[in-house]
Amino acid sequence: MNGPLDHQLVQALRRTRTITQRGRIVQAFGTLLRASGVHARIGQQCRIVDAHAPEGGGASILAEVVGFSDGHALLVPLSSLQGMALDAEVEVVGASSELPFGDALLGRVIDCFGRPLDGRPLPPLPGRRALYADAPHPLERLPVDQPLATGVRAVDSVLTVGRGQRIGVFAMAGGGKSTLLGMLARQACAARASAANAPRRVNVVALIGERGREVREFIDESLGAEGLARSVVVVSTSDRPAMERVRAAHAATAIAEGFRARGDEVVLLMDSVTRFARALREIGLAIGEPAVRRGFPPSVFAELPRLFERAGNDAHGSITGFYTVLVEDEDGSDPVGEEVRSILDGHFVLSRKLVQAQHYPAIDALASVSRVFSRVAAPAHRQAAARARELMARYAEIEFLLRVGEYKAGSDALADEAIAKQAAIRALLCQPPGEASPFDEALRRLQEVAA
Repeated sequence: MNGPLDHQLVQALRRTRTITQRGRIVQAFGTLLRASGVHARIGQQCRIVDAHAPEGGGASILAEVVGFSDGHALLVPLSSLQGMALDAEVEVVGASSELPFGDALLGRVIDCFGRPLDGRPLPPLPGRRALYADAPHPLERLPVDQPLATGVRAVDSVLTVGRGQRIGVFAMAGGGKSTLLGMLARQACAARASAANAPRRVNVVALIGERGREVREFIDESLGAEGLARSVVVVSTSDRPAMERVRAAHAATAIAEGFRARGDEVVLLMDSVTRFARALREIGLAIGEPAVRRGFPPSVFAELPRLFERAGNDAHGSITGFYTVLVEDEDGSDPVGEEVRSILDGHFVLSRKLVQAQHYPAIDALASVSRVFSRVAAPAHRQAAARARELMARYAEIEFLLRVGEYKAGSDALADEAIAKQAAIRALLCQPPGEASPFDEALRRLQEVAA
């Protein structure tokens, strides 16, 4: 064995582990496990098996490595710890976290591992996507300069979204988030499907920390059969472990990246970022991080931009993201809301007052902003939207005077016009959830209001 090939063979044999290396669970509390004898990297998955249990009676769960302490690997389980015993065996099962990917995912409801939840078998998928990936290089991103037709008049007229933009949807509980997401998922794809020679548009919907009842309601009522056919729905309900909820957000983003790499226009809808942040908080506090902002550890605010930056444009396609934020009050002063608002490219504020008035979608147009509006809207469109917002702002100023009968007609020409056009503005911004509005129709009605 003197040749170069023989030398390479010897080196390969030295690197080969002929004996499977296993560690042991030495501590388990809350949602954290400590394991000794495990040579793993952060992000790798491990399988934990109770080797001393009777045949077929041992618990077997997956966990993810999230850190190290005093020579021990810190693991967060991906399922319940019920039945797990001290001194259980730990084995590294994957060098990296990946997800199966392919067109067969369209129309399906899956979990964070890519396993079907809709009761139907999933055919073998040809591709794989890394669960945790880097964002596109800043200099390789295509500019956000093309409008994205959503089929929602309130958005297309005065809050026009661009392809590759990332929008936060801020609302209190019961503020109409699911209704708006359903409209975007169902109607945005229909608008693109009707356009000639246009790239395919697909939806990726992530339901993070939702109630089990709401998942079925969203799929059947808000999304509908037509919307589901063009969508991939990734689900992790509120009763699932924190790490599974975190993985579901990254899994949806990874699937969206897969379609973007094929040149598709992807609409990524995530409900909600708040529950994603709460799952990160649960993990961070379990491994000993300090709470720095209203009980949230630093890792939460480091992870949010990593997730958001993966969306947007690259050299092949686009991911337009809509991320809901469950705020404590309509001022949006909670730390997660403030952080998300500072990172994303705009925000839609949903008003509970509008929901009570049966005004759907419940978007407060004056409190909302699209930061790329001036880049994606034509000059005539910008002028009409500015005029409509001016009328809405003036009406908001005098609304109280109108209610108490103190306003005198003729004293303010702009106020008179705002009052006269209030019904037309409301008709522009209101839209039944099942009605799709073409982009040109939204612009025509906006021009009529601003004329």
